Amino acid sequence: MWSCWRWSMIWTRVAIKSEDYSSRSSPLSSPPLNLRPSELRRTAHRRKRRLSNSRPPASLTPVQSTIQKSHPRLSSSILQKNLSKPISWSSGNQILRQGPEAEMVAGRYSPPWFSVAPMMECTDNHYRTLARLISKHAWLYTEMLAAETIVYQKDNLDRFLAFSPDQHPIVLQIGGNNLDNIAKAIELANPYGYDEINLNCGCPSPKVAGHGCFGVRLMLDPKFVAEAMSVIAANTDAPVSVKCRIGVDDHDSYNELCDFIYKVSSLSPTKHFIIHSRKALLNGISPAENRTIPPLKYEYFYALMRDFPDLRFTINGGINTVDEVNAALKLGAHGVMMGRSAYQNPWRTLGHVDTAIYGAPSSGITRRQVLEQYQVYGDSVLGRYGNKPNIRDVVKPLLHLFYTDPGNGPWKRKADAAFQHCKTIKSFFDETLVAIPDYVLDAPVAEPPSGREDLFANTLSLMPHPYENRDQKVVLEA
Repeated sequence: MWSCWRWSMIWTRVAIKSEDYSSRSSPLSSPPLNLRPSELRRTAHRRKRRLSNSRPPASLTPVQSTIQKSHPRLSSSILQKNLSKPISWSSGNQILRQGPEAEMVAGRYSPPWFSVAPMMECTDNHYRTLARLISKHAWLYTEMLAAETIVYQKDNLDRFLAFSPDQHPIVLQIGGNNLDNIAKAIELANPYGYDEINLNCGCPSPKVAGHGCFGVRLMLDPKFVAEAMSVIAANTDAPVSVKCRIGVDDHDSYNELCDFIYKVSSLSPTKHFIIHSRKALLNGISPAENRTIPPLKYEYFYALMRDFPDLRFTINGGINTVDEVNAALKLGAHGVMMGRSAYQNPWRTLGHVDTAIYGAPSSGITRRQVLEQYQVYGDSVLGRYGNKPNIRDVVKPLLHLFYTDPGNGPWKRKADAAFQHCKTIKSFFDETLVAIPDYVLDAPVAEPPSGREDLFANTLSLMPHPYENRDQKVVLEA
């Protein structure tokens, strides 16, 4: 049998006073990174007890916790009639939601209107720490973790599953091809307190969808996906979701996509699907080419929203700027997931998420302040697991922080040399950041890159005919 990955969400209302990084005079202590499961259980219990004993206030922002430390260098109307979540846009970038998502807003964190996609060798602990320093509202995903890895590494789980509490809201994406291992993996992950569990039915990598027999290949077996989602839901209190493509090879008709969505949602508790709006080709092209060669079909995504108004859908694929995120939301998407652009240009992408998408006031944070806080994190985790992580591991997500800015090239060259001998993040910054002008380090985030105005042109008029079989009885395959 095959197995997948999936993500889910928990909400609880918390009032937080917005913080001004430029004027904060005293540091706030953060819980330590990589707490042991027993410590995490106690922390979660105390948090739950505090929330249950207090009346939830009205403001809805994620918990914000930062550390500061001095450093020498770092001082459509046709569609919306059928949507379960109407959207209205008011002045001042304030986004107002109603319907089922309004209930989510009553939860602990902001809704996943924007999330960063799970990316292998990218969205690790280090990148997520950087991302959370820049955006307090974006939903973050782990790299995909195979269920077998979690099960076989049960004596070394912190290395794979532990994260700082500051990273909430955070989603664990899991994959595998064995229901027993999936169940065991979820049980082992539960003490870490992930806000959602995601089953991946979209990865086209030959190691995953080929020899591994899961990832996007699971779309060919919706009955198993439903079984896997039921197993996951039975072993966790966190919400569950599926991330998938719009098709696989020649199985790419809209009706086949609807069959998958209908069967999985009917036979399991899954009510949230993240749709990468391209099909996957399993032979002949690389995973990178699978992100560009198959054409985007946003009309399939919005047709799903029309035909399954009781479900929630997050759009993924080809959306690279905050302007394009807002365009997708305005057209009706419940949420938008961004991948490579959020990794390759984190400052100008994530730096606008809180204000432009969630309507929060600007924090005014600068990259100097981000690096001050990241230095504290980096030096605290170096060598935690023997030789890992090393300087290069911890610094890797920072290599895109000055994308296209003055000094970026010289800084990367200095970084290559510093990797050879620096033993701390502090010494690495002392040696390399002299290449970045002060006015770059101290400037707040600049205007975001402009989006493509025609990205969703004619999307609604191109939607396929309504799903013909959604009201028929699901026939289970033997």
